[in-house]
Amino acid sequence: MEENQKITKQEKRLLRREERSLEQIQVARKRLFRKITMWTGIFAGLGLTLYLMILFVNRPLPETKLTTEISANDHIKGNPAALTTLVEYSDFQCPACASYFPLVKKLLEENDDAIRFVYRHFPLPQHKNARLAASVAEAAGLQNKFWEMHDLIFENQFRWENLSNAKASEEFTKYATQLGLNLPKFTTDLDSEELKTRVEADYLSGNASGVNSTPTFFLNGKKMLQPRDYENFKNIVLGA
Repeated sequence: MEENQKITKQEKRLLRREERSLEQIQVARKRLFRKITMWTGIFAGLGLTLYLMILFVNRPLPETKLTTEISANDHIKGNPAALTTLVEYSDFQCPACASYFPLVKKLLEENDDAIRFVYRHFPLPQHKNARLAASVAEAAGLQNKFWEMHDLIFENQFRWENLSNAKASEEFTKYATQLGLNLPKFTTDLDSEELKTRVEADYLSGNASGVNSTPTFFLNGKKMLQPRDYENFKNIVLGA
């Protein structure tokens, strides 16, 4: 009897050990299952992220097109009947625009029969004299000197860009004198709402076409990447 009781006690101890072992195994299995579930979720998330990234990278970029057609109100240089049309949205106070100015000028001088070039104003708000400069060019345009004033403004950007509005006006008046403009008319036109509306119309047309920086070029109605240098510029435009 005592021997049976001893055996029973041993069995009980063994059973308890087995139960503890089973509990430990179950706990370990649960932990393993949680880890597998967690890592499966992580890998699935990474896979989805990678897939979406590849999809985004390979997705064709939406084309940005010119929304406002060329009209008689535009400033056009080169051959009006050319098959290639280059439109520039520009800011007279923008340093990058001043850098591209000689490239555009050279391109037109060498290929004026092959290109219709259109200049539109896009004065950026951070440039305090940009709108004034645009109005100056428009006022000169009323006396058939738009392009001459356009060139002088860019060539002398370093002289007026940091001046006060009043001092910049004095500087621009010097250019008007240099071009032989009727100064009383120039001064009157400069303050007219008509010119301010003209500049604003260009700016709004740029916004409608997705312009957010200057210079922005549109080649045959489609936005083009800024060229790296003159040769790249010429090849892109003439190869259109």
